[in-house]
Formats: sequence, structure tokens, C-alpha cells
Amino acid sequence: MDDVYGILTIILLFSLATPADLACLAGCACTDDHLGRSLQCMEAPMAQIPDNIPHDFTKIRIENCHLTELPPGSFSAVVRLEFLWLNFNEITLMNVKSLEGLANLTELRLQGNKLTSIPWTAFQDTPKLKILDLKHNRLDVLPEHALRFLPGLTYLDLSFNNLNIISKDVFLNWPLYQKTEKTWSKEGIVSNVVLALHDNPWKCDCRLKGFVEFIRAVNPPIILMNSYLMCKSPDSKVSKFFHEIQLKTCVKPDASSPDANVTLPLGSNATLECLVKARPAPSIHWTYSLKMIRGFAAMETQIDEDTFSSHLLIPSLHLADRGVYTCSANNFIGNSSASVLVSISNPNSSAPLPPPVPILSSDENPYIDIRIAKQTVYGITLEWFAATENPTETWYTIHFGKYDSPKKDMTYIGPGINTYSVENLLPVTKYEVCVALKNHPPREGQCVVFVTGNDVSEMEQRERLIHIIVLVCAMVLAVPAGMYACTTESRIGCAGKCLGFCKRRKRHGDMQEMERQGTFDSLQAASSETLCRDDKPKDRGRGGSAAQLY
Repeated sequence: MDDVYGILTIILLFSLATPADLACLAGCACTDDHLGRSLQCMEAPMAQIPDNIPHDFTKIRIENCHLTELPPGSFSAVVRLEFLWLNFNEITLMNVKSLEGLANLTELRLQGNKLTSIPWTAFQDTPKLKILDLKHNRLDVLPEHALRFLPGLTYLDLSFNNLNIISKDVFLNWPLYQKTEKTWSKEGIVSNVVLALHDNPWKCDCRLKGFVEFIRAVNPPIILMNSYLMCKSPDSKVSKFFHEIQLKTCVKPDASSPDANVTLPLGSNATLECLVKARPAPSIHWTYSLKMIRGFAAMETQIDEDTFSSHLLIPSLHLADRGVYTCSANNFIGNSSASVLVSISNPNSSAPLPPPVPILSSDENPYIDIRIAKQTVYGITLEWFAATENPTETWYTIHFGKYDSPKKDMTYIGPGINTYSVENLLPVTKYEVCVALKNHPPREGQCVVFVTGNDVSEMEQRERLIHIIVLVCAMVLAVPAGMYACTTESRIGCAGKCLGFCKRRKRHGDMQEMERQGTFDSLQAASSETLCRDDKPKDRGRGGSAAQLY
């Protein structure tokens, strides 16, 4: 009898248990009240919206649970949902279909997340929404039609975001605002609409003029939670309230130059000036023929609220600096430009000035000292020094490819750079890399020819190094076994001279180490005997024999 009584007690307890007790997410609490069934997850270990939420909830509160996004159909199965609180998570992304299926939703709170934008068309799926709380996010843009699908709102909180410029049309296009305007003017009785916009970094320039005027004119039924909106920038209006400022209409830039023609002696310093009137502040930049090669510093100052100046500083005028310098200014309304012609006076009137941009004739042959400075497992780093008249203006062309290929890959290198790395080299391959002035073919002595070995494991070990001769046997470098280099000045003769030199050293019994010039510092070079030790025919079959290569 006692057993039967115990079983009946258990059955009774289960019958009295609500669905909330029987079906609830782990780490969450489920309750029932006069508003319906509720799910509350506070600091629960979840990184995404659970996909097994029961369908009969009317209120869901998931806070401090490290959610990062609202994917499509996040709560579409919970069709009775009216209250959704997702405060203090880390939500950065809200999908345009994240509110799909929530036709009964009246309250959405997303306070304290990391949203930088909202897909406002998502609210097409929530026609009954009355409360939207987005405070303490990172919203920086409010599109003109953002509130188009929120006709029933009575509370909108956008405070503590990053809004700085918005148009008054955002609110003028709001169906609720248009409706309340008409109803208020006819009947005088309508539900209040609370709007919170305070504590945003408002940029009080001409772009905010319409919005400032709208805020000043706001009256019931629109109620500002805090009517003291404050400017964050520009400097002239920092910490001023909207009702304290007067903003002007925006105007496009008007650029001018006090001196349209400037003539200075060679080697002098030049300062070009550009004055711009604009509202709001424009972006100003200079363009000139040698900007990519010889960039000059520009300094901008604000003279008054609507006037700005830009000064281009040209140190030590070169002949190549002659020409037209254009100052361009633009803002969101339009753009304007002004030009300055720079000329250089000739101290010796009998001698004509050369062309404005240095042009190299076909018979010029600048000296370029080129060497292999470093080697990696499957590549090399080339280094060069060029004796040119204007090194800060000299561009180079790297010609690289297989030695017997008639067409090499070309890479342009700007001024101030004197190294170039070649990677992903193939084994047992003869390569040629050349450094020449831009748009000029490589000349004699401006190339390096090298060959990769056929024993990959030997290349990777990096334990046995040999001396090789570069720049016609004048420079000694340390490179990995299996790689040899000579300049193209004497492609075939180089190896022969080197081997002949080694044989002579053997014949005279001179075992002193060859002088090392230009070695790769991070590697330990071997002695000169390493190059000459195995020069017998039977050993030349290996990829590591220099004699085999030529």
C-alpha cells in the first residue's frame, strides 16, 4: 500500500509540474506569470542562440552570455514571443532576417552590445514593435529611411552611441512622426513618443544644421528624454548645447592661390600656398608630376571657421621640380582647384637650362654595383648600389627569369630601395637577375647569373658552404652548396678563371684562405679550398660543380 502511495505521489508531482519545469535550457530559468511563459538566461555559457528553444515562450531574456551575432531566423520558431531582451552581450552582427517570424514582438532591447550598424529593413518582420532600445552600442550612421518600418514605436533609445551627423529627414520620413503631426494638430490627443539621442559625439557643422533645427522645434507628442544635446566637435563648438549654436548652410570649396607663378633660384627652398573657403572643412591635397618619386610635405591650418590654407614645402629646388602644382579641395558638396607654376631662374643666362625632368640618353651607362647579399632555402636577396646624379629620384627595373629565356619578368623599384628578394626557385635551374635604370635595358655588369643545385636536401641542410666569385671574380660571397653566381660580364669565362685561379693556388701549395669580401654575415664561410678541392671530371657530374655550369 505504501508503494502504491509513493507511486501516486510521484505521478501527482509530475502532473503539477509546468512545462517550464520540464523543458528549459541548461543554465537558464523558466517561469510562468501573467505575461506568459518566460526564459531567463543570465551569464549562461552560450556563444550562440540555442536552436532548441521551446516554442511557447512569450518573453526571452538572454544577458551577459557572450552572444556575438543574431543569425537568420534566430527566434523564428518562437512565434508567440513578445519581449526579447539581449542586453550586455557582444553582438556585432545582426542579420537582415534575424527577426523573421516575430510578428507579435512588441519590445526589443539590445543595450550594451557592439553593433556598429543595424539592418533597418529587418523591422518589416516586427510590425507591432513599440519599444526599441539600442543604447550603449557603436552605431555611427542613421540612414534617411531607417525608421520607415517602425510605425508603431513609442520608445526609441539611440543614446550613448557614435552618431555624429544625421539628417532631419530621418525623422521627417518616420511614418509615426507624420501620423502624430496630423493627429495632434486635429485632435490634440495622441500617445507620447519618447526619443533618446543624448551622449553621442555630435559634430556641429553645417551638415547638422537641419537636425539641430528639428531638435529645437520638437514638441509633444515627441518627447526628448534629454533635450540638452551637446556638441563634441569642431573645436569652436565643443561642449556647447544645440540651443546655443547657430549653424550656416554648407557650401562647396573655393580654392585660390596668392601666387599663380613662382620663380626661384636653383637650390632654394619654396613654399607654395593654397587658400580654400569651404563649409564644412574640405580635404586638401596637392598633385604634381614627381609626386610618386619626390613627395613633399604639406601643412594645413585653419584661418577662420570657413577658411583653410595649405602650404607645400619644397626643399632645395631641383631642375626636375619645375612645372605645375595643383591644389585640390573637396567636401561632400563639390570640389575646386588652383594651380601654381614653378619656374627656376638661370643664374647664367648664356647657358640654357636642361629639360624639366632628367632624361637619360641611350649612351648613358651608370655604374651599378650588384651582389647577392643573402640566401634563403629557396631564394636569394639581391643588393645594389648605383652611382647616379639624383639617387632620390632614380627608379630601377628588376629583370628576372631563366637564363636562356628571351623574356624576363620586370619589376619596378622606387627611389630609396636597393634590395630585392627572389623566392620559389626551382632546383637545377640557371637564372639571371639584372638591375637597370627604369625603362632601360640592362647593361654589361648589371646582371648576376646563378644556378641552383640538384640536391634539395643538400640545400636545406645549409651546413656546407662554398666561396663563389661575383662581379667578375672580384667579390667573394658565401652561399649555400649547389648555388653559384657570376656577373654576365663574362658568363663563361668567369668559372674558368675562377677554377684556373684555384688550380694555380694548389700548384703553388698556397693554402692560405682567400680574402673574403661581401660575405653573408649570418653564415660561416668555408675556406677557398672548398671551391677547388673536387675539380676532377668524375665529381663534375654533381649539380654542385661550378665547372659543369658553363
